Amino acid sequence: TAKTPTLDKLAKESMVYTNAYATVGVCAPTRSAIITGMYPTSIGTMHMRTGNDVMSWGKRVYKNDIEVNRNDLEGNPIRQYAAVIPDDVKCFPEYLRANGYYCTNNQKTDYQFAAPITAWDENNNKAHWRNRPKNSPFFSVFNIGLTHESRIWKHAEKPLTVDPETVKVAPYYQDTEISRTDIARHYSNIELMDKEVAKIIAQLKEDGLYDNTIIFFYSDHGGPLPRQKRAIYDSGLHVPFFVKAVNSKTKGKTDRMISFVDLAPTILSLANIKPISYMQGKAFLGAYNEKPREFIYGSSDRFDGVTDRLRAVRDQRFLYVWNYYPDKLKYKDIGYRKQVPMMIEMLSLKDQNKLNKIQMQWFKTKTKEELYDSENDPDNIVNIIDDPKYNDELNKLRNAFFKHQQQYVDLGMLPEEKLINMMWPDFKQPQTSVPKMKQKGSIITLSCDTKGASIAYKISDKPNEKFDYNDHWKLYTKPLTFQSGKYYYVIAERIGYKESETVILKM
Repeated sequence: TAKTPTLDKLAKESMVYTNAYATVGVCAPTRSAIITGMYPTSIGTMHMRTGNDVMSWGKRVYKNDIEVNRNDLEGNPIRQYAAVIPDDVKCFPEYLRANGYYCTNNQKTDYQFAAPITAWDENNNKAHWRNRPKNSPFFSVFNIGLTHESRIWKHAEKPLTVDPETVKVAPYYQDTEISRTDIARHYSNIELMDKEVAKIIAQLKEDGLYDNTIIFFYSDHGGPLPRQKRAIYDSGLHVPFFVKAVNSKTKGKTDRMISFVDLAPTILSLANIKPISYMQGKAFLGAYNEKPREFIYGSSDRFDGVTDRLRAVRDQRFLYVWNYYPDKLKYKDIGYRKQVPMMIEMLSLKDQNKLNKIQMQWFKTKTKEELYDSENDPDNIVNIIDDPKYNDELNKLRNAFFKHQQQYVDLGMLPEEKLINMMWPDFKQPQTSVPKMKQKGSIITLSCDTKGASIAYKISDKPNEKFDYNDHWKLYTKPLTFQSGKYYYVIAERIGYKESETVILKM
């Protein structure tokens, strides 16, 4: 296994959550859940991926269906797009900013929409709490990409720091030199990541902030290897997760169930901000800590050019899966992961009939329902759906699934082409209306006719300055006080819409 001295020490000073789960076994849909506190299926962000808004403020360019070459479940060609989520839903750091927090993200976003200018004070590869105004409270996110799936092949020439002979090989993998090397490569990448975490912690300590800072550590989905990433099983959804409290007051382990939809309300709760009523997650820490959840919910829809639809419910012990298309293979033939050497080898061995029964399960069609005892079968290999001994557990989870589907809209039920046309009428991205200004005496009020739009502004001494998104725009939260001779640059943006034109106002 990997040696992680930094994380080991941090874990000893933290509460370790052993039952924490992503909403989807891949980054972008899950990251949309983290940033909004909403299930991806309920806001239309469940497909991987909508566009190229992966880093910082996003590329904000969306190719049409001819260029993209992918289809929905009905065979309709689909274009790139930015998900237009419900108009009352915001990126939760906006609420922290409104309450005086300096918010930074370094630098992956990948929310299925371009990060709005109002979400972050800084959002790039230099974003850091050290850039905040003196003594301001801060919320900072650092996304470390060293353990990403792509690093299995991109780091192929780097020295291994973990011996392939010592790694554990899951029963759903072929036990070969190639498999062991890829697993050892991932563990070696984890060791590199541990060193990056050490640098961030060292900076907190240098600044005298470590003891007074709450630290969350987690991955944005389960493992990066085949039958882990993109899987709806525990290998795809179960994540490492721990929280260091102020002065490490709460330490130990808990089996309390955590879903990534719980992160947004929890962070607001820790800042003594009441979680916003639309949020579907539950705060598990802070002033608004809620009753522990009984179930977590997962989903699986389109991954790149391969479309399916699965839903999952998990309690403390059992995992239940509902397959809408049982005739489709569990395995998804996704080109991106066929760059992983063990995936290439696995496909070759399959074609040669050299995989065993357990390894071949992944290449079979599905049953309508699946049930796994994760306590005794952590790899989710033995489907006990037809075992009458587990009828009570099956009925409990099945009922929880139906109740969840009734409680929240599931936009994955729509063909993606139709969903896109709902968000982008006539498949064209809507644009946020130009913000308006009213002046009464020394007070300036800003507004926007686009429902759900947020407004950002800058104050300058100069006309016609060229600002970009990295120029520290301020979030508009209340009327501004008139400053004579100043120029006000104002922009509005609703999530999923094109940002408004920038308005320049001279006072």
